[in-house]
Amino acid sequence: MRRFVIPVSYLNQPSFQQLLIQAEEEFGYDHPMGGLTIPCNEDEFLNLTSSLNEL
Repeated sequence: MRRFVIPVSYLNQPSFQQLLIQAEEEFGYDHPMGGLTIPCNEDEFLNLTSSLNEL
């Protein structure tokens, strides 16, 4: 697993909000080490964040 730091502006994007909803449903938000586990593979996540960088 890798750790990513993302801009706060991503939180307003519908595609990223959908990932957050999936993360909450699958893993919840209570992580002792902080951070979130996102339910997609790394390539999908990088593609999504790359497209959000272009906005």
